[in-house]
Amino acid sequence: MRYSSLHIKDADGTQKETLKVSRLCFGSLCIGPLQSDLPVADGARIIRCALDLGVNFIDTAQLYGTYPHIAGAARADTIISTKTYAYTKKLAEDALDEALRELGREVIDVFLLHEQESVHTIYGHIEALEYFFEQKRAGKIKAVGISTHHTAGVSGAVEFNRTYKGGGRLDVIHPMLNIDGLGIIPEKAEEQKVTQMELALTDAKENGFFIFSMKPLGGGNLFARADTALRFCLDKPYVDSIAVGMKSEAEVRANVNFFGTGRFTDEYYQGYLGRAGQKKRLHIDGWCEGCGKCAAACPANALGVSGGRAVCDGEKCVLCGYCARACERFAIKII
Repeated sequence: MRYSSLHIKDADGTQKETLKVSRLCFGSLCIGPLQSDLPVADGARIIRCALDLGVNFIDTAQLYGTYPHIAGAARADTIISTKTYAYTKKLAEDALDEALRELGREVIDVFLLHEQESVHTIYGHIEALEYFFEQKRAGKIKAVGISTHHTAGVSGAVEFNRTYKGGGRLDVIHPMLNIDGLGIIPEKAEEQKVTQMELALTDAKENGFFIFSMKPLGGGNLFARADTALRFCLDKPYVDSIAVGMKSEAEVRANVNFFGTGRFTDEYYQGYLGRAGQKKRLHIDGWCEGCGKCAAACPANALGVSGGRAVCDGEKCVLCGYCARACERFAIKII
């Protein structure tokens, strides 16, 4: 397993600590109740498999419902990053207390504001953010940052560090990045969104941010090109770690092998297609708005709209992922 360095700094830029972080991050969303809804014991077993193979970095969130799975597997030296939508001090206090309690930790390694869109939304969450800065000084949090699907969110984090005068700094950016730009929201609609994100991340890295990207397989929709898609992110000099969702020991072993060798086995692809292992399926998130664009893009006529949201006929679905490309809300994934 290869590792990167997360340099923890004070508000004035003085380095306090360096964390050794695996380049493969265990993305826990897909094992939790929002997606596969695995029993806690099963989720913990899968996480332990990753830890045994050298992964030491886990991504979660207050929303995901995976704290119990992680608590059942994490070790003292496991690095955990979590996220919250909190925008007030009280909500931030509750989010930190919940994470510490349910994860059984005295310190949270990385705490992020969830899904920030620009410097304006970051400042709009300043009450929560200043509480996290305070807790970083108190030693309850090691690093603070944001997650984002927006190129303007990345550039906003850089701008925030340049303009904020309150005695705190953002350390980490957790951005959407994949070869097809699935889920990336560009600042300038007329420009290529992957290029926009790459330029923003290059600038962020030059400004000292630790960057761990998300959705390298576009929510599972790029699996047919998984080797190319993962290599796209791994080869970026500004990407320190990549969060990959995994819901089985087979997926863990395959991804660990890929991060070491640069290739997947034929057996893993066969497992994905349902000829061995656990078959994948289309998942539609609860924030679907029922616009119907996915149904129009589906070549198999497997999608429709009912009750104000998209529905899928699993017997017709061929897991091509064309629907995800049409979804502006990134509400469709293959899990």
